[in-house]
Order: sequence, then C-alpha cells, then structure tokens
Amino acid sequence: MTPDGEVIPAVALKTSRAGRNLPASIAVGVGLVAMVIASLFVVKEAFIAVVAVALAIGLFELTRAFGTVRIALPVLPVVTGGTIMLIGSYFGSMETASIAMALTVLGTMVWRLSDGAEGFVRDASAGIFSLSYLYLMGTFVLLMLKEDDGPWRIVAFIVATIASDIGGYIAGVLFGKHPMAPTISPKKSWEGFTGSLIFGIGSGIATVTYALDGDWWVGIVLGVAGVVFATLGDLSESLIKRDLGIKDMGDLLPGHGGLMDRLDSLIAVAPVAWLILFLLVPVT
Repeated sequence: MTPDGEVIPAVALKTSRAGRNLPASIAVGVGLVAMVIASLFVVKEAFIAVVAVALAIGLFELTRAFGTVRIALPVLPVVTGGTIMLIGSYFGSMETASIAMALTVLGTMVWRLSDGAEGFVRDASAGIFSLSYLYLMGTFVLLMLKEDDGPWRIVAFIVATIASDIGGYIAGVLFGKHPMAPTISPKKSWEGFTGSLIFGIGSGIATVTYALDGDWWVGIVLGVAGVVFATLGDLSESLIKRDLGIKDMGDLLPGHGGLMDRLDSLIAVAPVAWLILFLLVPVT
C-alpha cells in the first residue's frame, strides 16, 4: 500500500525500476546458462543444436513481428539455408558457410516469386536481412566452438556479453540519470554504460587469463568490445521494435521478453569476439 492508501498489485512489487520481473528474469537466466554449459562441456557438438534452435526461435519472433506491418518473411528457405550455414561453418569453413549463404539468398528470392510482384522486394529483403542478422552472425559462434579450446572461447564471449548486461542493469537502476539514446531506448543511461564497462572489463580479464591462458590486456580489449557492440546490438533491436511499433519481440522468456530480446547483444558481439580471440589468443 502506498502512503496515500493505494493498494499496489503483487505483480508490481516483483517488477524492478528497469521494468523486469526480477525473480523470473534471474531464474530464466540461470536456466539458460546451465543449458549452455551442459551442451558445451558434455558433448560440444550439442551446442550446434542449441544455437540452431535459438536462432530458429529468433527467426520465428522476427517473422511474427514483421507480420504486424504486413511483411511476409520467407521462413522456410531462411531457416533451412541458415541452419546449413551453421553446420557448414563448424564442419567445413567460412567458405562453406559463404556458399550456403549465397545459395540461400537466391533460394529466398525464388521462393517468393510465386506470390507475385506486390511486396516482392519488401519480403525478400526481410528474408535476406534475417539471414544476415541471425545466421551470418551465428556462424562466428561456431567458428569459435570448432577450436580445440572452443568451449572456453564460447564461455569468454558469452560471459563478456552477459556481464555487460548485468553491469548496465545494476548501475542503471541505482545511478541512471543521463539517458544515452532517449529517442531509441529511454531506459539506457550513461551511468549504466559505465557499469557495463566495469563488469565487462572485469569478466573479460578473468575469462581470458584463467580460461584461455591469454594476456590480461586481451581481456580488456574483449570486455570493451563486448560492451560497445552489445550496446549497439541492443539499440539496433530497439530501433527495429520502434519501427514495427512493438514493445517486445515475444513473451517466451518470463522477465526477459522474447528470445530475440536476449540474442540481440550476443549476435552483435559474436563476430567481434571471434576476431579478437582469433588474432590475440593462441589456441590451447
């Protein structure tokens, strides 16, 4: 009950200043991390399935979101070709994935031909955008995984990204006063970004030095890059949602929204994390 006698619903008490149901958010986050760790360190090839399923769900959410503005995303060729890209990058090379992507682009346009000229460019472009946004980024995750120390590279990449989110959330809730991009994401603040940097750099140093036996300064590079690109990925998805006139991509994950609301940072960080680790951390 408020000082003026207003009764506050129980659900509101569970919702933080940042707009999340915090207990549900934590429970879902712990469950996702446990699933990822189990797939990485029991049979690491199982992580390919985790990535493929996650991106397929993300594609479904994008398809539903695009449908609100009458964009018909060609799902079947994108999910089929995208999954082949993922498998090809792990068991083959980036060249294999590139060939699969080129053929999928053609297949997406051919698939859309049967629906006629109206909206062809719009729908085909949405399919090619989704293929790049989800599956092209996902191939870099599997390029990290295929190394002998691949599971630990994935851990370093994911931890740096998650630490950015956690640090930004905590600092934003406690100290956030100066909006970073008020017209795109009003809840993001410069104080939150500073918290992201502190958590991201700390986690980067820890994972690179202890998990990958790399130099501490590489951890700083990974941490800063993870924060910058995670933030850009989050802002980019916020713009997509604003353009489509929706609040969340879905409601699959309690306390988080849709799966895309969690993947947006990871897919933006993946190619940068792969490049940093590939160039600066020898395989152990």
